[in-house]
Amino acid sequence: MTDAEKSRISPLLTCYLCFRWQLKYLRVATRFGLLAEACLTLLLLPILRGLAVFRILGIRFEASVRYHIWLGTAMICFATFHGASTLFIWGISHNILDEITKWQRTGRIYLAGEITLVTGLIMWITSLPQIRRKRFEIFYYIHHLYIIFIVFFLLHAGDRHFYMIFPGIFLFGIDKLLRIIQSRPETYILSARLYPCKAVELILPKDSGLRYTPTSVIFLKIPSISNFQWHSFSITSSSTIDNHRMSVIVKCDGRWTSSLYDMIQAGLDTNADQMKCIPVAIEGPYGPSSMIFLRYDSLLLVAGGIGITPFLSILHEIAAAQSSCRGRIPSRMHLIYVVKKSQDIGLLNSVSSLLQNQPSQKWHLKLEVFVTQEKQSGATVGEILSETSQVQTVHLGTKGPIYAIHGPESLLRITALAGIASIVFFVFVICFNNIFVPSEKKSVHSLKVALSSKNKAPKEKSPSWVADILIISSFIISLACTTLVAIILRWRKVKKEIPLVSQREEKVKELGSTETKGAVEEHEVHFGGRPNLEDVFSKFLNETDGSNIGVLVCGPESLKRAVASLCQQKSQWFNIRDQKKKPYLSFHALNFTL
Repeated sequence: MTDAEKSRISPLLTCYLCFRWQLKYLRVATRFGLLAEACLTLLLLPILRGLAVFRILGIRFEASVRYHIWLGTAMICFATFHGASTLFIWGISHNILDEITKWQRTGRIYLAGEITLVTGLIMWITSLPQIRRKRFEIFYYIHHLYIIFIVFFLLHAGDRHFYMIFPGIFLFGIDKLLRIIQSRPETYILSARLYPCKAVELILPKDSGLRYTPTSVIFLKIPSISNFQWHSFSITSSSTIDNHRMSVIVKCDGRWTSSLYDMIQAGLDTNADQMKCIPVAIEGPYGPSSMIFLRYDSLLLVAGGIGITPFLSILHEIAAAQSSCRGRIPSRMHLIYVVKKSQDIGLLNSVSSLLQNQPSQKWHLKLEVFVTQEKQSGATVGEILSETSQVQTVHLGTKGPIYAIHGPESLLRITALAGIASIVFFVFVICFNNIFVPSEKKSVHSLKVALSSKNKAPKEKSPSWVADILIISSFIISLACTTLVAIILRWRKVKKEIPLVSQREEKVKELGSTETKGAVEEHEVHFGGRPNLEDVFSKFLNETDGSNIGVLVCGPESLKRAVASLCQQKSQWFNIRDQKKKPYLSFHALNFTL
């Protein structure tokens, strides 16, 4: 081979090797795109409230949100690598300006993929804890860009890839639809109680047939504060005791909760005839399918701050179960409550009668409070409860009938609605495809006719985005039909009006809840420090002889990690009353923030 031939072959070989390297790298980028697609397939399943896919596995909605966060983060990482790698290949090929703005007639639409990636990055950045917790409004409103994200993903990936993620989107659409219908019509807050620690307890109307388990949560929207924001709160009452009411306690720290507190406090200066009514939309309640805490011989409850609220419903339920003698209940309970100020102890007002009067010898309740930011005062639990129990009650007005909370739809009805939506969707997809998308046989026939005729040219192939638009249209029509059926079923179920309880009756009930017969001396209050959890665990294990113990914690993440670590440590062989036993500790973490 001559030098001239080598000089001609060398550039060709270099181009071939460069093209081969780019092709391999582009294939790797495509694989990362498929990984992002797999994450998107599962992304919406953990945040289904009404359908509760994760509840089958025993995972509550508040806990399943973390899986949504993990999947979203993984999806953004894979999608960013996919998009950045594609742009890199375009850049070294010197055609990035042509490709980046191209809207192809057929195949993948690159511009739609770029819009999808940018939208996803914006949603992910604003969902970081630093922004979500301090600027919740920004996180909430920007997260609604998921509609743009899904639509442009469909245009970018095409209908074949979209069918892979469609089940999650389909279930999310039905779940969203049912939650919107459940929150209609709006009801009113019956009354509110203002605590000295700047917390407010809301009393809401409930249908007598609605039953929920302790530690359940509801989502509230108050249109007079915001027409779009929903906030979750733990229910503090028991459906076994309160047939027509449910209550939640709101700690007023943020902008939304502070606005609620100011609105209710303004009602104290208003005449009874001019009392302001506060409409409220409610979703839920959502909670565990069973009361797992009743299966334990003993309970160790650890709460921090407003994390006490789910434990209030547990105490109410256990007291109701004991008084009605139904089933087994834990024989011993130890409540550890960590607060910053002593006035926060006032949140225990609704269970003060249980704390200061042991209802029966069958079960024993002990309270141990740790006040971290105050020095020793020498006050007892009874004295502090008496000082902080001076709550102010505000009876709010109403306009028209009060609609009771009926709760989410039953599983059977949800399944039927999902089946109707699926049938309608597939029927319209098939019809639209037969009408607007030519089949292969028709395309071949039209091509033969065009070739045989010199005057007519063959018709161009339909753009790929036509099929995408047909999918979106079919999805919207199926949701519209399901909405009509769900509204009819809902209005047949909703009662038009519930009987109101007079203010006098409610005041009697409130006074009865705070009556005490005598303080229990064993309740303890510690000032100026955090609890030594290891000593608490050791002492409780000795008192219970290492029996079947359920450990429930609700509070900051640091508190949860400390309790979880101790549960794992104490589950090993342990000396109890000079005998080596292996206690059984079952750890459960409850969330009060999403």
